[in-house]
Amino acid sequence: MRAEPYKIVNRILVTLLAIIFIFPLIWTVITSFTPGSEIITRSNPFAVHHPTFENYIAAWEKVPFLLYYSNTIIIVLGILAVQMITVTLAAYAFARLNFIGQSFIFILFLVQIMIPPEVLIFPNYMVMKELGLLDDKLAIMLPYWASAFGVFLLRQQFKQIPYELDEASRVDGCKWWQTLWHVYLPSARPTYISFALVSISTHWNNFMWPLIVTNSVESRPLTVGIAIFAQTFETGVQWGTVTAATMLVILPLLLAFLIFQRQFVESFMHSGIK
Repeated sequence: MRAEPYKIVNRILVTLLAIIFIFPLIWTVITSFTPGSEIITRSNPFAVHHPTFENYIAAWEKVPFLLYYSNTIIIVLGILAVQMITVTLAAYAFARLNFIGQSFIFILFLVQIMIPPEVLIFPNYMVMKELGLLDDKLAIMLPYWASAFGVFLLRQQFKQIPYELDEASRVDGCKWWQTLWHVYLPSARPTYISFALVSISTHWNNFMWPLIVTNSVESRPLTVGIAIFAQTFETGVQWGTVTAATMLVILPLLLAFLIFQRQFVESFMHSGIK
């Protein structure tokens, strides 16, 4: 009974935080349907009297969305595909193999999580320049082909799988990679889904690194393209068109999260992250 008041306070705080965080999204959605003349004169930022799709039509006509979507999808899926291989092999090694310096190397992996990506922009840029990959989608992908967060997440999941399943698979004559494929991967399906969502949302919204290494429309992802588009207005920012373009960028992520939110939450609960 004593814990009940704390639960009520906790729910109230969580609800208030959710309302605070959702306000910008609500404003973006409403403004994207608001005519430009009405945005200037309205007193209530969350009110729209004459909703219209003109902002979306204008944004689609002014921004090469098909090219930006294509670039972004190639970059995001290219990163995710390689990450799935690297994090799976590394997580299996840390969870099941015994080798010299295992704990120390794993700590180094965890340290990478605490290093802001911005710190590595300059050395990564110099490496891409030496490789001749500037203004290329591959330059955006290469620095992210390994993920310390993904290794940690999968290692936690793999360690929860009974070791007897490994022994049973060996008795059946399975190689280590067959055990990994038939035992570990199916058991970690929710974790893979959650990591994929995190990876996709992170690199879909990535802005600073693509801005630095790309110079042409052919290589720019959505985030960079929209930012440059917002700076092209000579008479001030047209918020209706900009917010409509922003909604076109984030809509796929919102749909993905709504579809996979159950797996996303379950994976963190089963991975030992409290």
